[in-house]
Amino acid sequence: MDCDTIVIGSGFGGAVAAARLAEAGERVIVLERGRRWSTANYPRTMADEWLWSQDDPVKRNGWLDLRVFRNMAVAQGAAVGGGSHIYANISAVPAASTFDAGWPPEIGFADLAPHYATVGAVMEVQQVPDNQWPARMKMMKEGAEAIGAGARFRKLDLAVRFDPEWSYDAPGAMTVARSRRSLNRHGVEQGTCVHIGNCDIGCDADAKNTLDKNYLVIAEAHGADIRPLHLVTSIEPLGRKGADGWRVHFDRIEGERRGGSVTAKRVVLAAGSLNSTELLLRCRDVHKTLPALSAFVGRNWSSNGDFLTPAFYPGRALHPHRGPTITSAIDFLDGSVDGQSFWIEDGGLPDLIKGWIEAADTSHKEVARFLAVMRKAMAAHGPIDCMMPWFAQGVDAADGILSLRRRWWLFGPKRLTLTWNIAKSRKLMDTIVDMHERLSRATGGTPVVPPSWSVARYLVTPHPLGGANMGTSRKAGVVDHIGRVFGYEGLMVLDGAIVPEAVGVNPSRTIAALAERAIALLAKGVA
Repeated sequence: MDCDTIVIGSGFGGAVAAARLAEAGERVIVLERGRRWSTANYPRTMADEWLWSQDDPVKRNGWLDLRVFRNMAVAQGAAVGGGSHIYANISAVPAASTFDAGWPPEIGFADLAPHYATVGAVMEVQQVPDNQWPARMKMMKEGAEAIGAGARFRKLDLAVRFDPEWSYDAPGAMTVARSRRSLNRHGVEQGTCVHIGNCDIGCDADAKNTLDKNYLVIAEAHGADIRPLHLVTSIEPLGRKGADGWRVHFDRIEGERRGGSVTAKRVVLAAGSLNSTELLLRCRDVHKTLPALSAFVGRNWSSNGDFLTPAFYPGRALHPHRGPTITSAIDFLDGSVDGQSFWIEDGGLPDLIKGWIEAADTSHKEVARFLAVMRKAMAAHGPIDCMMPWFAQGVDAADGILSLRRRWWLFGPKRLTLTWNIAKSRKLMDTIVDMHERLSRATGGTPVVPPSWSVARYLVTPHPLGGANMGTSRKAGVVDHIGRVFGYEGLMVLDGAIVPEAVGVNPSRTIAALAERAIALLAKGVA
């Protein structure tokens, strides 16, 4: 065997698995489709490598994998460190009630609590210091109080390094020169946050605690071999259902697609909700290497109830491009509003996106409609500097279905397709929109509900969950409570694909905690 464990993907599940298995003395190879990103090569102009194409990764192996389906668009990272490069830093612990239904009986909040704590420590999470609240954060507190929900406002844990002495009032405050550099607990040099606002497109100050600055550092320090630009194409069991190990086939992206393979006793699939599910579907239905996979593969997919409503405040400078992208929440996870579980967050956008909204063109119908409405709103109510992006997540119905279909019935390659019916999640989304409008008006703003929702019922999410769900048996899920695939030996899934229900908050910490728990139980030899 080439190694003991092959980890496919290096996001919140894969990075944890690689770190803990390497620490335990295993020989680990990590196959990551994306490249290594840093301040030296972050995309910054429209000519840079922004997009990843699953169909043509030789030409497009950039920062963001944006999948556009009929009723939903899904944003994913493509990087060593996975989605930690494009997410908004939030390291959230969901409500304890999240685990009361829909999860295997072995998993409850108390069971995951110590692993949530471990993830927080490794990621070195902090909250925005009280002397550094951006205008959006102040608006969040003001909004909560204006609707009588002041007690529901709370600061959030961010995987960001802050300098307690930094201040907006200092000369040149929002420049990299004002960032203080030092070693993090893993020996990696980082800076501190200077509120530039580029969290989602690569922090210029190195203040964002992406996985390549913590868990993957632990993995490599213990000998893990991380291989960027390796796109896995199939997984093949050796012996009966993996009893003799596994062979993983990949294409190496270096000017062309160069095929190769590696072998191991165990495979941990951690390529993200869409990619892990697609790979399982292809191995079962196209390559025929995993014919015993559960019929449940692709079922119970969730968008995690993500929604954003911009609101404009004429004459009030909110500067959505300043400060961490998300800072705080107004918590309605208790179901006290129309029986729906959700929370409201502030949102932010980089200067580059601000410029794109103001001047860009697009051929995509829903995007073009959004840009037209935004520009009309700006003409009527003021510039983007006066905009508050009210964001949210919630517990949707988690009833999406991922499958492989040909675009032209009997012809052409099979492509990943998402079937998403808004009917059962409609009440949640309407409740979130109503709350956004209420908060906006209570604080003197004019909400602009995106026509992609009000007209087309189209949604966008950066938090896909499900597709290879946990269950109690092969009839009810794809993996067990540890992430082991039913029907095979030595094959695991440890990423957002195994989450069986929407968690209603930013899910990265839950995914990492599930991976921490799984590897810890494997070490104990839990059956």
